[in-house]
Amino acid sequence: MYLRLTGCLLLAALAASAQPGQPAPAQPSNMRDPNAKPAPLPAALQGVGIDQRLDQQIPLDLVFRDEVGREVPLSTYFGQKPVVLALVYYQCPMLCTQILNGMETSLRAVSLDPGRDFEVVSVSFDPSDTPELAAEKKMNYVRRYGRPNTANGWHFLTGGEASIKALTDAVGFHYRYDPKTHQFAHASAIYVLTPQGRMSRYFYGVEYAPRDLRLGLVEASQNRIGNPVDQILLFCYHYDPATGKYGAIAMNMVRLGGATFVLISGSFLLIMWRRDFRRDRQWKRRA
Repeated sequence: MYLRLTGCLLLAALAASAQPGQPAPAQPSNMRDPNAKPAPLPAALQGVGIDQRLDQQIPLDLVFRDEVGREVPLSTYFGQKPVVLALVYYQCPMLCTQILNGMETSLRAVSLDPGRDFEVVSVSFDPSDTPELAAEKKMNYVRRYGRPNTANGWHFLTGGEASIKALTDAVGFHYRYDPKTHQFAHASAIYVLTPQGRMSRYFYGVEYAPRDLRLGLVEASQNRIGNPVDQILLFCYHYDPATGKYGAIAMNMVRLGGATFVLISGSFLLIMWRRDFRRDRQWKRRA
């Protein structure tokens, strides 16, 4: 028993050391005027961003179209499993592809499987995107993912403006359409939701640490998926909404280390006591 706990503790330490460290704080520049106001954002980027709305319920009665053109409510993908949500548009020339690539790469490093342990739902926020484009995206990413019998866990949806706006507002995702370039200005992130459709975790950028994504899924599932190692990692790490990452809780790690030391020491003393007791009995019998 104590060997198992020791192994779990070592796995937690290895998982912590394998993650990239936080970036160093920016150093003040002697050339910068401390009283200078930050340059205003270009008009195309004003209002673009993501507001975290943790525990916000998304409207599951919103209707979208799946890859074959069927109208389906969002509730189709909720109820039993946590959901990884990506808000993208399928004609995006660059950033959305990086978001989907980063999500697929991270999920490939996680042993949990779409369709069995969780669902992957990508929703286009461009009302001009079609089910045909969605089907092409699904085919590409299921092929990249390369795990048999998981295609039923990947879903690429399109929809009308009303459903798109209601969903993006609930998530806190703000974007702008540029009529000159016919493209959307938007931020990059993926999201983990509970089986009931509540916002659980936000992961920013285009690269997502597999450990963070796995822990987010385990937490969103209310520990219905995962293993004992995940429970130890969740004891030692907590989600930081400011960074969208899991960071170490020093006190919990100290407590876990202390409990493991006491358990190992107690087990060792018990083994030694039993060995001495047996040896004393043998000596008494010979005497």
